[in-house]
Amino acid sequence: MRRFLDRLYDFSGYAAACALLLIFTLVAIQVLARLFDGLMRLMGQPSVGFAVPSIAEICGFLLAAASFLALAKTLTSFEHIRVGMLVDRFPQTPRRWAETLAGAAASVIGIYATIALARLTLKSFTFNDVSYGVVPVPLALPQGVMTLGLAILTIALIDITIRVARGSVVLRSGPEQ
Repeated sequence: MRRFLDRLYDFSGYAAACALLLIFTLVAIQVLARLFDGLMRLMGQPSVGFAVPSIAEICGFLLAAASFLALAKTLTSFEHIRVGMLVDRFPQTPRRWAETLAGAAASVIGIYATIALARLTLKSFTFNDVSYGVVPVPLALPQGVMTLGLAILTIALIDITIRVARGSVVLRSGPEQ
C-alpha cells in the first residue's frame, strides 16, 4: 500500500509539472507568433495574425490544475510551509498528539472540500456548463482535475496523519528537514 500511495503522489506531482509545461508551451507559441508578426511588418509584409484563442482562460485552467495536483506531492515531500512556533516546543508525545489532531481536522476539511467540489463538477457536467471564452471549455474538465487533486491531497492528509499517530513520521518546521 505504501508503494501505491507514493506512486500516486508522484503521479500527481508529474501531472502538475505537465500542466505547467503546457502553460509554458502555449505562452511561448503566442509570444513567438507575435514576434513573427512584428518581424513580418518590419519587412513590409502583411502580418499573419496568429493567436492562440482563449489562451488566458486555458492557462488559468491549467494553473488551477497544476496548483491542485501539486498539493499532495508537496505535502508528502514535507515542502508545505509550516508554522510550528508552538508545536515545535512540545515534548515528543504531546507534539505527536497535537500533530495527529491537526491532521485529523485537516483530513475532515479535505473530505468535505473534495465532496463539495465533486458535487459542483457533477452539476457542471449535468448542465453542460462551458466557459465564456472564444473556445467554450466544458467547466467539468478543469473542475474534475481540481477535484482529483483535492482528493489525492485528502488521501495524503489521512496517510500522514496515520503515520504521525503511529510515530513513524515526525513533522518538522523550518530548514532542518
